[in-house]
Amino acid sequence: MTDGFKRALALGAATVALAGGTFLSSVGVASATPSHHGDHTATRHVDRGRCHMVHGHWTRTWHPAWRDRHGVRHPGYWTRTWHREHLVCHRH
Repeated sequence: MTDGFKRALALGAATVALAGGTFLSSVGVASATPSHHGDHTATRHVDRGRCHMVHGHWTRTWHPAWRDRHGVRHPGYWTRTWHREHLVCHRH
């Protein structure tokens, strides 16, 4: 009888400790996530009347020729790079 009681008590204590650890770890993860929705430090002190949105666009980027570690020459090549739309502010 006492062995069963001790086993049930130990099992209950382990369950409570496990549940408490899970709760505390989920609270820690929730508090570690960032609360802001973007970095606006550069535009914080700028007059918004001088800002405008630049639409997304493609640019061509040249990658020059190079030699790898075995001495094999690889020719240069062009790639297209997408630039998202973004806010541009002028501080005249």
